[in-house]
Amino acid sequence: MNRFYSIGKAAVELGVSISTLRRWEAEGKLVPQRTKGGQRRYSSEQIMGLARKVTPKPERITLAYTRVLRADQKKALEREKTVLEMYCCAQGWSYELISDVGSGIDARKKGLQALLEKLLNGKIERLVITHKDRLLRFGAELIFSVCEMKGVEVVILNKGEEAFFEEDLANDVQEMISVFSARLYGLRSEKSQKLIDGMKEAVSAAQ
Repeated sequence: MNRFYSIGKAAVELGVSISTLRRWEAEGKLVPQRTKGGQRRYSSEQIMGLARKVTPKPERITLAYTRVLRADQKKALEREKTVLEMYCCAQGWSYELISDVGSGIDARKKGLQALLEKLLNGKIERLVITHKDRLLRFGAELIFSVCEMKGVEVVILNKGEEAFFEEDLANDVQEMISVFSARLYGLRSEKSQKLIDGMKEAVSAAQ
């Protein structure tokens, strides 16, 4: 059932002043009905319709993210931060920068978790990274899919192979072997040990 509000109550519902409602009436933006006595009456339908238009949408941000593998790569991390900052500034974007130190196969890094939380909460307008693998070595496509569902633009500055790709990949594989080794350790079988040793030799030969 449609309810009707006096000008005072309508002002409270919309969070504006009575003078603003009078101005909107003069502009034809919100024209009330009149009683026989000439008093203004605003319908609930009018109030709700205008409230949706005047309520500001939550501000979404540009988020820049980067990562390095080890703590001793601080200089490389600072270079990547500078690149991202300069790019965002050149575009005129207000941005937030998040960085991580850790493996590309570790999805539990603090910065990446913060990124995912903002992404799922609809707080990101665009995501800027230098390379795809800065997010995750395996699984970045899943994050990109979430970005697509949330209407988030993804900007990858360098879509080619990164300078330290082989080194980082080798270290990520070493970490995978360590996890795999820990799971097999309890078996203590000769076959399991040969498998682990063989994997380690293959990685060392590739480096």
